[in-house]
Amino acid sequence: MNAPKVEVGIVISESIEIYLEGIYLTKDSGQMFSDKCIATVDNDIIILKTDQFEFEFSEGLILSPRDFDNSSCIVNDVVIGIGFHWEQKEIQKFQGDIKLMVIDGKVQLINVLPIENYLYSVISSEMRGDSSLELLKSHAIISRSWLLAQIEKQEELNGTEGDYSLIHETEDEYIRWYDREDHKEFHVCADDHCQRYQGTTRAHNPNVIKAIKETEGIVLMGDNGKIADARFSKSCGGVTEKFENCWEPINHSYLKAFPDLDHSPEGYDLDFSYEPNAEKFINENPDSYCNTTDEKILSQVLNDYDHMAKNDFYRWTVEYTQSEIAELINTKSVFDFGEIIDLIPVERGDSSRLIKLKIVGSKLTKIIGKELEIRRILSESHLYSSAFTVEKVKEENGIPSKFILRGAGWGHGVGLCQIGAAVMGEKGFDYKEILAHYFRGADIVNKY
Repeated sequence: MNAPKVEVGIVISESIEIYLEGIYLTKDSGQMFSDKCIATVDNDIIILKTDQFEFEFSEGLILSPRDFDNSSCIVNDVVIGIGFHWEQKEIQKFQGDIKLMVIDGKVQLINVLPIENYLYSVISSEMRGDSSLELLKSHAIISRSWLLAQIEKQEELNGTEGDYSLIHETEDEYIRWYDREDHKEFHVCADDHCQRYQGTTRAHNPNVIKAIKETEGIVLMGDNGKIADARFSKSCGGVTEKFENCWEPINHSYLKAFPDLDHSPEGYDLDFSYEPNAEKFINENPDSYCNTTDEKILSQVLNDYDHMAKNDFYRWTVEYTQSEIAELINTKSVFDFGEIIDLIPVERGDSSRLIKLKIVGSKLTKIIGKELEIRRILSESHLYSSAFTVEKVKEENGIPSKFILRGAGWGHGVGLCQIGAAVMGEKGFDYKEILAHYFRGADIVNKY
């Protein structure tokens, strides 16, 4: 196969201001654009205004640079970290085609570019360019694999009839997972929901470029001859998680659950279906590749906007008063629980992450899941992970005055543990050994 192009959703707004460095041409008419442009929508028609003219496009448009290498599009007010504690706006710069289309009465800006150019930015956005070369090579391969797997899956979904449901609800349960199937008009978004992509803003580190060039076209192959759906998170917290415990109920044999080290941490029983085992594991500090305080290693994986969390990602504590937790849950869920009486673990995955949590309220009792839904409604942004224990404090008339959550890890824990892989890189493991550790049974194949 030839190296494909990827369509990345960058920003959607009622008005998008862009600045074109170089000459851009419309695909159909060859109309030339440069300098400042403002895109708006009027009755599902895109209006593109320059300082001198105004143009209408009834079916969206694609602006292509006449000179790819020496042209770029600057976009103001791109939001990164949407819904997370580091959410902020940036001015970002992009190479390749700029596609504008109408979605729900707003302008959606999509960047279309070759996958290898996309990866230059993704790897630099996900971690620092001065990371070990073996870590960067590992991440280049899993990011390439994940993207191609999502494109394949999108094509499969587009060829099937009916809706793809991410929500399963009964009278007693509300189970939801979040995945990139939320996107239909482009392959992936540019934020943590998919993979961080921030254009050429972070795409020129020579170490990253070297890692991508030396692994060009290399992917992980998984089940049934398909490209592996290679996932990653910041810190597994000591044990990795299975795919089906976080997303759709499909087993990928290469996304297994296992201790981050090559052996179980001494003194711990990892059967987390028995709650005391989970409590001991989460509330203590077991050995793990990702259990590190080494500033050199952490700085490889955690960008500036992540650094506020660098000291408590492996084991962490969050405390809520009754009013705080009731407001969070009742605001961020689709239900009114009233006052929160209890949070009861119902089902844990193999990493101790909660798949199902029973929320007992004064007005309603309901089981919620999966892991990201639990994390989403128990934080202003997202809890670091759903691997946590619950302590209730000072109950009066059966209503706790405070809840203390003690947790483990950062993210879903499936696939590659970024901090663990960074430690492995520093210990001298090469990228093949890192990938073999986190994606057991997957094959490394040169696809193009």
